[in-house]
Amino acid sequence: MKAILQRVKSGSVRVDGETISKIGPGLVCLIGIGRDDTKKDMEWMAKKIQNIRLWKNENGDKNWDQNVVQKGYEILFVSQFTLMLTLKGNKPDFHLSMEPEKAKAFYHEFLEMSKKLYSSDKIQDGRFGAMMDVELVNDGPVTIQFDTQKDN
Repeated sequence: MKAILQRVKSGSVRVDGETISKIGPGLVCLIGIGRDDTKKDMEWMAKKIQNIRLWKNENGDKNWDQNVVQKGYEILFVSQFTLMLTLKGNKPDFHLSMEPEKAKAFYHEFLEMSKKLYSSDKIQDGRFGAMMDVELVNDGPVTIQFDTQKDN
């Protein structure tokens, strides 16, 4: 699995002009699922996203001290198979992505795991397989990437 996390002041997803998800402060996380990803990768990623310390403490005197859960912030997940890109010359190749039906089930299991680890009302998501307009106001900017094949 791969993820791109952005610390945000707000984020939203629109499909066909309709806003389907919206968060205030927290994380917008683009999630790519690889053909060889397992439940172990899913668990590692869910925990890492919720535990990474990207905010100041309550007193504001210590940077990189609190995570999204400690702050009570929200997470907006967006499935994005293009994170699994390889290039053949200049042509994108997505053969490392999990096949769509399996990936959809895997992604939804990942969402459920994330909700159980944190709180279902703090987790939002886009629409798997849809063309989405993703908007965010990056806070910092702070952008972090994870790859379970390299970081785990």
